[in-house]
This record gives sequence, C-alpha cells and structure tokens, in this order.
Amino acid sequence: MANFGEFNVRDRAVLYPEVEEEAAPQAAAAPSVGSSFFSSLSQAVKQTAASAGLVDAPAPAAARKAKVLLVVDEPHTDWAKCFRGKKVLGDYDIKVEQAAFSELNLVAHADGTYAVDMQVLRNGTKVVRSFRPDFVLIRQHAFGMAENEDFRHLVIGMQYAGLPSINSLESIYNFCDKPWVFAQLVAIYKTLGGEKFPLIEQTYYPNHKEMLTLPTFPVVVKIGHAHSGMGKVKVENHYDFQDIASVVALTQTYATAEPFIDAKYDIRVQKIGNNYKAYMRTSISGNWKTNTGSAMLEQIAMSDRYKLWVDTCSEMFGGLDICAVKAVHGKDGKDYIFEVMDCSMPLIGEHQVEDRQLITELVISKMNQLLSRTPVLCPQRPLTTQQPQLAHMCQTSGQVQESVSVHQEC
Repeated sequence: MANFGEFNVRDRAVLYPEVEEEAAPQAAAAPSVGSSFFSSLSQAVKQTAASAGLVDAPAPAAARKAKVLLVVDEPHTDWAKCFRGKKVLGDYDIKVEQAAFSELNLVAHADGTYAVDMQVLRNGTKVVRSFRPDFVLIRQHAFGMAENEDFRHLVIGMQYAGLPSINSLESIYNFCDKPWVFAQLVAIYKTLGGEKFPLIEQTYYPNHKEMLTLPTFPVVVKIGHAHSGMGKVKVENHYDFQDIASVVALTQTYATAEPFIDAKYDIRVQKIGNNYKAYMRTSISGNWKTNTGSAMLEQIAMSDRYKLWVDTCSEMFGGLDICAVKAVHGKDGKDYIFEVMDCSMPLIGEHQVEDRQLITELVISKMNQLLSRTPVLCPQRPLTTQQPQLAHMCQTSGQVQESVSVHQEC
C-alpha cells in the first residue's frame, strides 16, 4: 500500500505540477486541515466579493473609528457635506450614508444584529452595499398613496433592529395616516379649546359608502394619505360630492371633508429642536391651494400663540424633534389649523442652510445622548466561530454578500 500511495503522489505531481507546488507549502504551514480550509474559504469569499464590487474592501482600523449615520432623503441635499468634520462621543467621526427609501432594504434579527442594503452606482452598474447604521435621520415620507410609495415595511424593520432615529420611528409610523394624526389634533383641541387651538372642522369617512350625509358647501375633500396637494379636491355642490364619492370607491381608501376657507394667506410654524420660525405665504396666482402656483413667502414674528400651537403638537406620539403646524388665515380674520408635519417637512424660505445646520446639530446631540448608552449589539467574535456559518452561507451569492458585509462592519 505504501508503494501505491507513492505512485499516486508522483502521478499527481506529473499531471498537476502547479497544484502540487502550491499545496505543499500550505500543508506544511497549516496547523490543521479544518482551520486551513475555513481560513482559505473565508479569504476567497472576501476577495471575490470585493473584486466583484458587491461589498467594500475592509477599511483600515483608523477609518472604522466612526459612527454611521443613515440619512433617508432625496439626493437634492448633500447631507455628507453638512456633517463633514463633525464628531460624536468625543472622537468618533460621522460617516454619512444617504439614500432614498426606494434604494434601501434591510434584514434584522431578534438578537439585535441587522444590516441595511443600499443600491449604489459603480461604473454605471447598480450594485448593493451592506452596512450597519448607528443612527437614522429620516427626511422623506414613509408612505404615500401613489404607486411604489409605501415604505412602512422599512420603518418596521428599523424599529425591529432597535435603531435610534429622528424623529422616533414610532412617530414616523404613526404619521403614515393623516386622519390618525388629525385625531391627535382633535385631542389637543379638546384640551386647549378653540380659542387657543383653532382647529378646522373635519369629517372622516372610512369608505365611500358613508359619504351620504351632505356637508355645507363648498368643502375640500381629501382622499387617502397624500402629500403636496395631491388627492385634494374643492367641491362646490352635492352633485360634485357624489362624483367624488364614486372616485373614493375606486381608491378603496378613506376620505375626509372640511369646510373651504377663503384664505387671505396661510401660516406655517416650524420647530427644529429648540429653534422656532413662522412663515406667511400669500398666493399670487390665485389658486385656492396656496402651496400650488406662484406665492409670496415671508418670515413673520414668532408669537406666543404660534409657539403654543407647535409646542403642543411636538408632544404627540412621544415627542417630535422636528415638526411644523400648518394653518390658514381666512378673510374672516380667523385662523384655522388643518395639519401638522413631522421630520419629512420640506425646508422653506431664505434660511434653509441655517435649518439644515440646526438639524445637523440636533442629530449630533441625539447621537451623543442615545449612543452613549446603547449596548454593542454585534461584538467582535473569534474568526473560527463565524467561519462554519460563512461556509454554510456560501451556497448562494446573495447570502455571501450579507455575511461578509455584516462581519466587516461589526
């Protein structure tokens, strides 16, 4: 048998000399067959994934001393520029990852581990990169009635992962239905009264079947949960109201109706942290939707009345770090509050740069406050304890990407 073994070795050396030359020194240096196999496999997976552009190459130790901030926003604002040079927890840099909801996905485990996947363009090709954010700033609506605008599942995933955020994920989820938010305004109205909190009258219809009781016309009907004037119709008479009810039947959603206010101008009172601003917007084009068409915007004095509105609204859903109250001032001389916006509110006026700076400082303050007491959810483990799992996950390329990325970020 010894001669037979020697014959096989010599025969293999003749047929595959390059394999024999590489295998010999590895066999001599390897402490064990198992550890050599898993070490080679892990290295091969990492090199292959990095060369293919599926994951980032491991960063140097100095570069990894940073906290990752995920900003959910459209690309028109460069939030990385706002946070450049800023630090948290003493000496941690802030690495900003910015993407819209439509470019994100995630997986979260009950043990506290998670990974966010983000689509990025590299050399004109879309690839997916995984990372572990430490904090989230959300500047985009999480839900809309238009097609492909429902991202509530991502908010749920972030909450499942226990990610701290501005505003809180609980409040962002609660803001995904405007009548649900309006119900909070009704509660404030009942507490403060109409003199201090002049809330507009509104009727809620869970579906078109209940749109039988005719309101006093003209009214504004709002269909479902929409933004920027979408799904909002002015109805002059009961014939038009019946037509709108038939449209609501097709949408299979709820609707609200409120009296039409002949507005002189509309009011927006915003709060970012402890900073307050009030604006007056007057329509120039004559459109009854003051946020549509040409309008003149000017900043006005912040009164105690306005401050009471926004301070009280900022307490809903456990607290809103960023919010704004919208109202109209009618030609009858009265104010009518009709909506409150959360952290997805657009920035307006001449002080947008200042407002972005205020948001930046608010995020840093919250990161210092929350991350200092956040336990480490993904401790560094010996490589040998992760390699069998890595070998198992090599069966599909998508799983390889996830496992390598999570391992690198932890």
